[in-house]
Amino acid sequence: MSAIGVIDYGMGNLHSLGKSLERVAEGRRVEISYDPEKLMKCDHIVLPGVGGVRACMNELRRLELNEMVLEVARKKPLLGICLGMQVMLEHSDENGGVAALGLFPGAVVRFPDPVAGSGERLKVPHMGWNRVKQTQNHPIWKGVPDDSWFYFVHSYHASLQNPAQALGTTDYIHPFASAIARDNIVAFQFHPEKSQGVGMTLLSNFVNWTP
Repeated sequence: MSAIGVIDYGMGNLHSLGKSLERVAEGRRVEISYDPEKLMKCDHIVLPGVGGVRACMNELRRLELNEMVLEVARKKPLLGICLGMQVMLEHSDENGGVAALGLFPGAVVRFPDPVAGSGERLKVPHMGWNRVKQTQNHPIWKGVPDDSWFYFVHSYHASLQNPAQALGTTDYIHPFASAIARDNIVAFQFHPEKSQGVGMTLLSNFVNWTP
């Protein structure tokens, strides 16, 4: 039986994500593991995470998961969520600057001075519900209305070198790429597992995606 792998490198509560994936897995097993051999046997792989990029990269390297993620990115459907999306870029400005996985050209940068165009002072981190504007058609958006609301918690965001790799944008202080994709990889800055019905639709679309 096919399986969905969730990379467990010790950062973040994976219970909610695991349960959400089980709901859309249609009988497939959900394997939450730090074992590269077990994960490589899965058909779809999810890289989740909350926290800092430096600690994330340190743990991925310590557990020898960084090379596995790069191998997965060459051959299997791969989903990054929140911190898991950020480490897919080349570099993060967080923690004084950290080299990341380099799956997408670009950097992760902190939100600028948190004042909206209206003069309203906005809080950083960006926490709570916000809209995602779909910027291109992709199978991951099937059944998800444009401008749907998703749940965010983050202080840094992706700045892509190639804007065509943005699947969706969100406006907070300024517009930023909140969903990105290339080839067999998709990633979200928001948490689909915390985003109710539209989030479950996204997860279902991912586990049934055959790029």
